[in-house]
Amino acid sequence: MTSRLKTLGEAGQAVWLDFIDRRFLSDGGLRKLVEEDGLTGVTSNPSIFEKAMGHGDAYDAGFQAAAGRADASAQDLYESQAIGDVKAAAADLRRVYDRLCGKDGYVSLEVSPRLANDAAATVEEARRLWAAVDEPNLMVKVPGTKAGVTALRVLVEAGVNVNITLLFSLGAYQAVADTYMAGLEARAARGEPIDRIASVASFFVSRIDAQIDQAIDARLAANDPQSADLAAIRGKVAIANAKLAYAWFRTLLSSERWQALAAKGARPQRLLWASTGVRDPAYPDTLYVDALVGPNTVTTLPPKTLDAFRDHGAVGPTLTEDIEGARRVLSEAARLGLDLDAVTRGLVEEGITLFAEATDALLGAVDAKRATLLGDRQRATDAPPANSPQTAPATPTQ
Repeated sequence: MTSRLKTLGEAGQAVWLDFIDRRFLSDGGLRKLVEEDGLTGVTSNPSIFEKAMGHGDAYDAGFQAAAGRADASAQDLYESQAIGDVKAAAADLRRVYDRLCGKDGYVSLEVSPRLANDAAATVEEARRLWAAVDEPNLMVKVPGTKAGVTALRVLVEAGVNVNITLLFSLGAYQAVADTYMAGLEARAARGEPIDRIASVASFFVSRIDAQIDQAIDARLAANDPQSADLAAIRGKVAIANAKLAYAWFRTLLSSERWQALAAKGARPQRLLWASTGVRDPAYPDTLYVDALVGPNTVTTLPPKTLDAFRDHGAVGPTLTEDIEGARRVLSEAARLGLDLDAVTRGLVEEGITLFAEATDALLGAVDAKRATLLGDRQRATDAPPANSPQTAPATPTQ
């Protein structure tokens, strides 16, 4: 029986795993998903690495090897291990990358969220990570801030694959798509090839409903006179928002500007649905996967959502269904005073803050690991050899 996850691939949607962990990689977990479920990519972020590195002993040997350097910072130790994981994931996905001629098979590694508002520093770190990993199927994750979008243009022109993340609104996505094309155009104008550059625009889903639903619930609890209308759009705004982004993407692909780039071998910057795990337990656990299936897209799934979809997910051309209904949902949200633009702006800032906090927690966990390992090493150095004669205790003076 064909895996439900493989049927997503047959529908033109790539399935990526939003998870990375050394033991999972070394035990063959990623290879198994590639072979059995048709998985074609991996995404990571500081929160995922904090959970991986901060708990258990899977990284202890790697930390031991690097921890003795007096000049090694927690950032250096983290990067040494993260790059190792990303290179291992890239190797597991390389067969996919080669088979699809670079269309898929990518693993993402994020620049520091502390650089989210510094374009030059983002470019510098992205180039450094790109060189350190040195694999063609790497995507460097850059936040979709104003500075991040500026960095996107420079990186695409330089031939770096970019996953531009933390996109919540159609307007933000349109700016990113325009910038991606500008980078390709500049590169082509220099006579450089553009047929092997890949990019995705990570459009977040469930976080929008979490915010909008919270506002709706507060008004329902207050017996708002528009309660019936508010309840009718609860849990529908995020999907409607994503559908309209995809509708715009399809229009873009038929534009003269894109067709000119495609004639030179350019690959479309696919929409990637991020934040696909439900946040309201009342919703079906595969809601944000089932409702957003369509060609030339990626869905990135945390392990729990991936397992749920494998068990009972549904595959159909849902992204192109009832686009007018999606427009009505957003129009109704605006009429009811639910300010989607304000929500999406706030979510970008919140996302940067959350990832920065996760980075701090990650580096704190790495520092704690180093202290523990160096302490163990020092105790081992101080201990006498196992078979050495012990010095007899001094005889007390009478």
